[in-house]
Order: sequence, then C-alpha cells, then structure tokens
Amino acid sequence: MDSTEKQQHNPAVRLRGLTVGYGSRLLIENADADFMPGRLVGLIGRNGTGKSTLLRALAGLDKPLAGEIDLTDGVGLASISQMTLEQRARTVAFVTTKKVRIPNMLARDVVGMGRAPYTDWIGRLSDADRDAVDQSLEMVGMEAYADRPLDRMSDGECQRVMIARALAQDTPVMLLDEPTSFLDMPNRYDLCSLLGRLARERGKSIIFSTHELDIALSLCDDIALIDSPRLIAMPADRIVAEGHIQRLFASSSVAFDPSTMRMQFKQQ
Repeated sequence: MDSTEKQQHNPAVRLRGLTVGYGSRLLIENADADFMPGRLVGLIGRNGTGKSTLLRALAGLDKPLAGEIDLTDGVGLASISQMTLEQRARTVAFVTTKKVRIPNMLARDVVGMGRAPYTDWIGRLSDADRDAVDQSLEMVGMEAYADRPLDRMSDGECQRVMIARALAQDTPVMLLDEPTSFLDMPNRYDLCSLLGRLARERGKSIIFSTHELDIALSLCDDIALIDSPRLIAMPADRIVAEGHIQRLFASSSVAFDPSTMRMQFKQQ
C-alpha cells in the first residue's frame, strides 16, 4: 500500500466546538480544526496556553469541557471519548514529557510495550512484533542501546526510547508533547524530519507541541497556534503570511522576522 492509499484509509482528526481547560480557567474555547493524515502539525503557543492540555484531550486522557474530538475516514465518524481502551491504543500513540526511569528495564522491553495492543493475552511478542521493536529503535538511532536499562541513560536517550515505543505502537495518529525538549539542536531537526517522513510516507496524522518556532515553521506542513482562547490551524506558510506568528510572539525586546523565519532581538 503506497502513501496515497494509506492516507485514504487513515482517519483525520476533527475538532468541533472544542473547549478545554481546567478548574474555572478556559484555555481553548469553541475550536474547529481538521488534522489530516499524511501531514505533520506543529502545536505552538506561549507558555500556559494549553498545549499539553489539548494533546491530553486529543489522546482521550482528559475530557473536554465541551465539543467533540472525532476521527473520520470520510465515510464514518468515531468519537475519541467513546472508544474503548483497546481501540484508542490501536489508534492514538502519545509521548508525554514525563521522565521515565524504570530500574533494570531494558530499552527494547520498554519499546516492546508499544506492541501491547497487538499481542496475545499474556503479552507475548511475535517475530513480527520483535521486528517492529528493532525497526523503531533503529529509526530513532537507539539500536545500539537496545539492551541498556533506562536508568543508565540520559534524558535525551530516554526520550528517544519513548518515541520508539510510540513508533512501535504503529497507530494512524501520533501525539508528542515537546519531544525535542532533551535533545541538542542537530538531533531536534533529525527527530522532526523523521516525524515528517513518517507522516507523509505512512499517511499518519502527527501532532507535536514545541517551543522551537524555526523548527515548526520550516519542517511542519501545518501549524496549530493557540492564541488563547482561540485555536488557529492552517498551513505553515499561510499562518506566517497572515501575521499570526508576528503578532503573538512580539515583545518589547524580540520580534519574529518572516524573511528568516526566526525571532530577532530588536535594536535598542
């Protein structure tokens, strides 16, 4: 099956009238957006505007205050909130910012947990499952660390293992909360380039939050910008052309330069 056929079979993520927040605070209100298969989406916004909260709602971990999150294949709809745990595990993979340190648990065993939706009742891995684990570790450059325990790895190495676990889960939708946090600059670009290839070649809908404006704007197909309480979702070039980035990220000392796609210090 080529990438076009996969995109036809994989679902789009559709938001309708979505409102999320916590307590009495609204972060995003009455948002409509469509995240299509085969596209990499960068989720950006200022601190505290609800990026993690939105991703948790998309993953079905937190209930929205209002509205719907649906998966649609162009024929039927499936609501995230009405899926069983097994159905969600086969549909959505989520990588959080939480640091994972499991003493004596090997990287390949952690990645193998991503195959849980496909294993038998005792969680036994088949040859195909083990191949998926090896391929996932290789994709994130961690094949040499397969037999190393997580509590002997750096934060960046652990983050790569957790991303490999999500890759092994092999879902049509992938959500990642600041996946580049613990990586150096070259590895940040390498990881986001990998996510872009996975989205386009395998027809996945991949959404990741980031504070790296230059990475998001240069490598992502679409941008979802939280300008609380609004969610603005559109192609990356259009969101720059319409001035949303320049307006939201301007301050007294820095400004976004659309010609370089970077933040620049203002001359005093």
